[in-house]
Amino acid sequence: MARHKKYKTVQEIESIIDGYFKSCFEPKIDKSGNPITIEGERQRVQVKPFTIGGLAHALDMSRQSLLNYQKDDRFFDTITRAKRRCEVYAEESLFDRNSVQGAKFTLINNYPNWEQWKERAEVAQEFYDMRKVESPRDEINRRIAVIAARLGTEEDI
Repeated sequence: MARHKKYKTVQEIESIIDGYFKSCFEPKIDKSGNPITIEGERQRVQVKPFTIGGLAHALDMSRQSLLNYQKDDRFFDTITRAKRRCEVYAEESLFDRNSVQGAKFTLINNYPNWEQWKERAEVAQEFYDMRKVESPRDEINRRIAVIAARLGTEEDI
């Protein structure tokens, strides 16, 4: 038995999606707690990341339901645009060293085009694991040990 869709119109779902993205920002404030404005416009700062899970939660549905809505021609453009905004956020986070691992995870697991990146990353990791990588200090200590062993052998003669 098919369930009835919670949202009947594109405008209804777009309004909630817009609200979700706005909820990820707060007013930017100065040290005194006053809102910062530039040319009369209040400045905002992003305090929560854009995520597919957050988007689905705002729409009061599961991630899978969100994907199912995307299959409906009426909602396809709206859901695709919202998902793309989440993808762009995650992609830009790859350049922030504090969130790169989370960004990689979400891109690989939520966006099909990033699957090939996962495969390349796995190959690179395998190559790295095959090489025994020594730090410069390890290399110096190894050479000192070889020289010391040689010196010790010559002194015994």
